[in-house]
Amino acid sequence: MKRFVLAAFWLFYALTAGAEAVLRLDTAIKLRLDHPNFGGFSSLAVAQDGMSFMATSDRGYLLRGDIQRQDGRMVGTANLALSPILDSKGRPLDGYNIDAEGLAVSASGEIFMSFEANHRIMRQTGPEALPEFVPKHPEFRSLINNSGLEALAIDPDGVLYAIPERSGAHERPYPVYRLQQGEWNRTWEIERRGEYLVSGADVFEKQLYVLERDLAGIRGFSSRIRRFGISARLGAEEVLITSGYGRFDNLEGISMWKTPDGETRALMISDDNFKFYQITQLVEMVLESLP
Repeated sequence: MKRFVLAAFWLFYALTAGAEAVLRLDTAIKLRLDHPNFGGFSSLAVAQDGMSFMATSDRGYLLRGDIQRQDGRMVGTANLALSPILDSKGRPLDGYNIDAEGLAVSASGEIFMSFEANHRIMRQTGPEALPEFVPKHPEFRSLINNSGLEALAIDPDGVLYAIPERSGAHERPYPVYRLQQGEWNRTWEIERRGEYLVSGADVFEKQLYVLERDLAGIRGFSSRIRRFGISARLGAEEVLITSGYGRFDNLEGISMWKTPDGETRALMISDDNFKFYQITQLVEMVLESLP
């Protein structure tokens, strides 16, 4: 009788809770390029048509490439090109300044990149323009070394979102820094759940998507994607996927796009940490609704 009551409860819940959004794996492909600085990619921005992408690396490089598709599905890449990220004086980044972790491209084509170690955000008005510094929030100075501004996103109104990799304590929420009309605020927070750390973010159709990962030794990485509605406040969270350990490599960058027939997709890139036993991969998932 008890099992029947529980079954009836969950059936009622499923019927009344509405459609549940989930991400389903479509395909995953490996990336390769014969270059000593290829690897370590921690961020991603995909074009609106899903046919090209950019990514930044831990060694201060920018990767560009085209995506080859067959019937809409990724089958490979072409025209991969790696170039050093430049500083505000036109010189390649070096030393303490190279670790590029976040990437966001505005609707007008402005490129924003966030860095840890030297915690900062740079802005380029276009691919050929020299970067300039975005004013810092005072708390950027106290971010944890090697766990700084990991995730960067921008919405259609030009509001920039920055989230650090760590919050400073397990029971402390992640701050969501927002840059609006030249002023930072941090009135929004995301609850920290379990051992997962923030690795990437994107804003798409009034939703904030947050990519997280956890490492369990030789079992490998697990990835989790949560999303939050955006309005006057940050909405309740939805967990779209939690992958098994070892299913994917170290997914650190996420970018959302929509196909011509209205299908929403999440494209992700992994950071191989320049280790021989890890890989650089693009992973694409499709957003679906379950009744």
